[in-house]
Amino acid sequence: MQQQKGFGQIAEREQGLKRRLTSGQMSMIAIGGAIGTGLFLGSKFAIGFAGPSVLISYAIGGVITLLLMACLAEMTVAHSTSGSFGAYAEHYIGPLAGFLVRYAYWSCVVLAVGTEVTAVAKYMAFWFPSVPGWQWVCVFSAALILINALSVKAFGTIEYWFSTIKISAIVGFIILGAYVVWGDPQYGTANYTAHGGFFPNGVWGMWIAVVISIFSYLSVEMIAVAAGEAEDPERAVKQAFRATIVRLVVFYLLTLALILAIVPWNEAGKDGSPFVKVMQVLDIPGAAGVINFIVLVAALSAMNSQLYITTRMMFSLSRAGHAPSAMGRLSRNGTPLNALLLSTSGIAIATVLNVLYPETAFTLMMAISMFGALFTWMMIFVTHYFFRRRWVREGGAKLSFRMPGFPVLTLLGAGAMLAILVTTYFTSVFKLTLVFGVPFLVLLAAAYYLLFKKRGEAVAMSARRQRA
Repeated sequence: MQQQKGFGQIAEREQGLKRRLTSGQMSMIAIGGAIGTGLFLGSKFAIGFAGPSVLISYAIGGVITLLLMACLAEMTVAHSTSGSFGAYAEHYIGPLAGFLVRYAYWSCVVLAVGTEVTAVAKYMAFWFPSVPGWQWVCVFSAALILINALSVKAFGTIEYWFSTIKISAIVGFIILGAYVVWGDPQYGTANYTAHGGFFPNGVWGMWIAVVISIFSYLSVEMIAVAAGEAEDPERAVKQAFRATIVRLVVFYLLTLALILAIVPWNEAGKDGSPFVKVMQVLDIPGAAGVINFIVLVAALSAMNSQLYITTRMMFSLSRAGHAPSAMGRLSRNGTPLNALLLSTSGIAIATVLNVLYPETAFTLMMAISMFGALFTWMMIFVTHYFFRRRWVREGGAKLSFRMPGFPVLTLLGAGAMLAILVTTYFTSVFKLTLVFGVPFLVLLAAAYYLLFKKRGEAVAMSARRQRA
């Protein structure tokens, strides 16, 4: 097939990575990526905006996430490579699109690593208030960098257990919450309408919470990147997609429903984690320490997966001729060590900026980070539209997994992400997302044409000559 032959050039230049992730690890990586600080801590902001209608917000965000997973699953079954959605955009839309998606996503996750590591320091202060935060930053950063440097198998094993702890915590919380709600008449669905109704801040408040829900679901896309190092990528991706469908609905919607049944929304949306609020209401001894441990694991898990995915994106950019060639070199274990070291820059940037400019640095970093993530999700839907049309036009073989409802659902997903991006401008909290994000994208496009376009074309020409 023409498209497979053409994409083969991209796949060949990204060879050298070891396929050592099992299907079980891939499934846990997929669901673990979507369960993190966004649920344990970020959900309080969504509750504050939407009230009980946050259940609708997270349901809408969940539908968008599942549509995205289906698009990614289809493209990944056709082409499994660590460049993933960046490589797909390059091949099916154009080199500029691939460049923008990879760099926007890489920069967003690099900055996210920095924000997670600062959170880790705060969590450790719960037990060790006298220890300076920078020491915890150094200790945990060094440990996770070492894990990612060893091998993809080490990364997969650690992330598997991180995800297991998070999922076990959620399951335990659901069992406890269900027992309390069904066994005590003072708790229940009456809380959903007791303080201003189901839509206390109107439909607009519910829609703002959709934006936050997308941030909570971010990282599920890393399954497509990890597929490039899976033992059996086709089986692993399909299995991870099916597992994610059920678990996202159960974990997010059921958990939030129980929280709101126990704690009134106007209390759950205030300072602190909604999970802590539930434990305080139930007066469970030692609950604060348990929750602190869980959110610590969630942050470490996020850091671990973010270091992995940024390393693979930079590796892919290098092999495409869009980053220094040193970033594409592999160790004996098949790890892009130089790309890994560069991707730790977010840790250093976050640490320095938060010390020097604590009032403005975090806002700027989050604005660029959020834009890169939302832009990437939108481009995944757009890429799938081009992918499917070209696959059919060129007579591609029937795939073992296909996104249903094409092109309506693909375009619906792209439109929803565009609407969410535009919505950020009309909110006080996320206004800087577009203010900084759009100029950042323009600068990336300028860098492509001024610095990398000819180099990328030379890499592609060299690959074609070698194949000839």
